[in-house]
Amino acid sequence: MLALGFGAGIYALPILTAPAAPDADVLDRVAAETLYAGRFVRDLRGSNRLHWGEGEVRVSRKHIAHFGHLAPGPDYKLYLAPRFVDTEAAFLLVKDVSRRVGDVRTFNGFLVEVPAGIDVRDYNTVVIWCESFDQFISAAEYQASRHDQD
Repeated sequence: MLALGFGAGIYALPILTAPAAPDADVLDRVAAETLYAGRFVRDLRGSNRLHWGEGEVRVSRKHIAHFGHLAPGPDYKLYLAPRFVDTEAAFLLVKDVSRRVGDVRTFNGFLVEVPAGIDVRDYNTVVIWCESFDQFISAAEYQASRHDQD
């Protein structure tokens, strides 16, 4: 029972402490700056019933916005990866050449600012990763890889 309660607490705490999702007006303004768009797909190969994302991702030079839902969880990070990945193993192969953009603290849409020094054009995939548990959540390809364009 103690383990069950602990597990339920880990799952529920991010939901209870999550800030409000970004305001629709703010997301609409970011959508107007969009350079690229992609989709989180709920039944992605590396996702499961507890770890998933769905909805549209919009990428601009300054922001990454998500219009959809993520399975709630702790310590979610947004990474930009140089190629599409759809599993934990695939992400771990490129994690060292991926860039961590920021924290994802909301589960009904999010808005993450792209730090200075990161050029979104150098990557092609947004990855949501649970840092605490090394757990793949979801990924969305937002532009064709350079290899695909050759």
